[in-house]
Amino acid sequence: MAGSVSERPFIPVGIAVLTVSDTRTLADDKSGDTLVARITDAGHRLAARAIVPDDKERIRAQVEAWTKNDAIDVVITTGGTGFTGRDVTPEALESLFEKRMDGFSEVFHRISYDKIGTATIQSRATGGVANATFIFVLPGSPGACKDAWDGILKAQLDYRHMPCNFVEIMPRLDEHLKRGAGSK
Repeated sequence: MAGSVSERPFIPVGIAVLTVSDTRTLADDKSGDTLVARITDAGHRLAARAIVPDDKERIRAQVEAWTKNDAIDVVITTGGTGFTGRDVTPEALESLFEKRMDGFSEVFHRISYDKIGTATIQSRATGGVANATFIFVLPGSPGACKDAWDGILKAQLDYRHMPCNFVEIMPRLDEHLKRGAGSK
């Protein structure tokens, strides 16, 4: 069931985009460009953008640093979700997740299946929450980035989307941290 848009005001969120690739640069990063265009067209803030090689430690370090930045509410990565030896993005980031978002992967694969059929099983797209920051791990193709944004993220990152969305729960993501050492 597709959601409806309420009369609530739009609330822009800060989104960081990380491209994981041994070969891409900002000049030829089509997947990153696809995400940046959709993020800004939707009215959100591009809070950061980077490219790191397919290296677990560098991927994890960049995303972990962003989750500690108060200006960043969401991190979207593109690349490194396949099965080759250099595809390590899920391994780098799933250990950061305080909570996994299995539904993100399931819905992504459902949308992807309608477009590319069984080839969707070659992606390990995933999502979760760390340090009160949403993290979405996408394949490295512009088409997959379009599918994830258009089919899931655009609505879930819009406060007006009903019956529910990620933006309305953002203030409560760090409740467990407030009881302990503090928040972001």
